[in-house]
Amino acid sequence: MQVRIYYEDTDSGGIVYHTNYIKYCERARSEEFFKRGMMPFGEDKSGFVVKSIRADFIGTAKLGDMLEVTTAKIAQKGASLTLLQEIFKEGQKVFGMEVLLAYIVEGRPKRIPEELRDIL
Repeated sequence: MQVRIYYEDTDSGGIVYHTNYIKYCERARSEEFFKRGMMPFGEDKSGFVVKSIRADFIGTAKLGDMLEVTTAKIAQKGASLTLLQEIFKEGQKVFGMEVLLAYIVEGRPKRIPEELRDIL
């Protein structure tokens, strides 16, 4: 997914505020559902929630930059999966994170349904 950096994304020096990289990754995960005409949560109060994040801030992005967000599954268990999400600017990695997602229904962990396993 591509993201352009706007003024609202930056600090007073025109550099992307650090938490926005995590937001861009969240948007990329949501976009995978939207591309399939789905919502990232179900009417039965089901969906993926973030259990943990390990983030590496490697470089900087600035006002006007175009970024590319990539997502790859690196592990999957019955009710959880771990993704590697990276953000690149002009082919150079500026951010990377491993995010552990748990699948829940009405607040309780449940096995990830077959139809959702390959979306992320």
